[in-house]
Amino acid sequence: MPNLCNTLIQTEVQLESHLSEPTDEVIAAVAALEGDILILGVGGKMGPTLAKQAKRAIDHAGIAKKVIGVSRFSIPGVQEDLQGAGIETITADLLSEDCLQNLPDIQNVILMAGRKFGSVGNEGLTWAMNGYMPGRVAEKFRSARLVVFSTGNVYPLTPVSHGGATESSPVDPIGEYAQSCLSRERICTYFSSQFGTPIVILRLNYAIDLRYGILLDIAEKVYAEEPISLQMGNVNVIWQGDANAIALRAFSHCQSPPLVLNVTGPETVSIRYLASCFGTIFNKSPYFDGKEASTALLSNASRCHQLFGYPHVSLGQMIEWVAEWVQVGGTTLRKPTHFEVRDGKF
Repeated sequence: MPNLCNTLIQTEVQLESHLSEPTDEVIAAVAALEGDILILGVGGKMGPTLAKQAKRAIDHAGIAKKVIGVSRFSIPGVQEDLQGAGIETITADLLSEDCLQNLPDIQNVILMAGRKFGSVGNEGLTWAMNGYMPGRVAEKFRSARLVVFSTGNVYPLTPVSHGGATESSPVDPIGEYAQSCLSRERICTYFSSQFGTPIVILRLNYAIDLRYGILLDIAEKVYAEEPISLQMGNVNVIWQGDANAIALRAFSHCQSPPLVLNVTGPETVSIRYLASCFGTIFNKSPYFDGKEASTALLSNASRCHQLFGYPHVSLGQMIEWVAEWVQVGGTTLRKPTHFEVRDGKF
């Protein structure tokens, strides 16, 4: 694998290459898989680079295997981009029973589709996407291996000094978005017990892409000299390319009952520290709003790191890349993470 951490990222082409570059471990894991790979919800923020990483791993391994992406493809250009990368696409609404049942029976399925922002005022759709639909998927693909994306939001706020919730910590989701994500986990666990479906559930927070993510949120505010909220004073982050790699390697750990893994970086990261780092790079003084609480939404991913090793891209590298991206005016998705929200209302 080339050492991507020695270069800056200034274009979306470079960014896509970094996010989709498979490690040797990913190449070996994909080569060992029996069957093709189906990614449900491939059109979201993370799906395209995950699909591309899978396809590049297949190409590196020199094997004949398909990557198929399913989405409504509501964002112009995404479907064409994936097809250009050699990924087959299917346009489908996963809430439509006809669309779901018409999907091909594939041995390896990644479920990414879900809903977070806009949940307030449209809670019914959020529960349908995050709870009902995953149950239909789990029943449809009962004979497959399933990697199911969830979120660290299923945990309560925990004392910063405790190092984050582990997979054995009690769940206590705050707000309907987080509650609906826990319903996804519970329903998939039910179908796993009913059919013996091997599943891994990934509780992710927070993936970093230069076009969105907590680091971009903070860097943009420092650069624009806008106040930075300290309501959620500490967070966890992981490079999206590393999260992609974990998802692809997780197939070999699918089991019934499901294996639950927290997916994030090893550090408890201070928002004040991040802002100070960006301030030094930009030669600007950060402005803060409020003060840190003694609790935060934090996850301990040591089980994941034991299985897969530590992320390849460090926090310091992510900070440098994001700072450069902001300074050169890189494209962003204009989708703030709202990481500072403590009441679960998105």
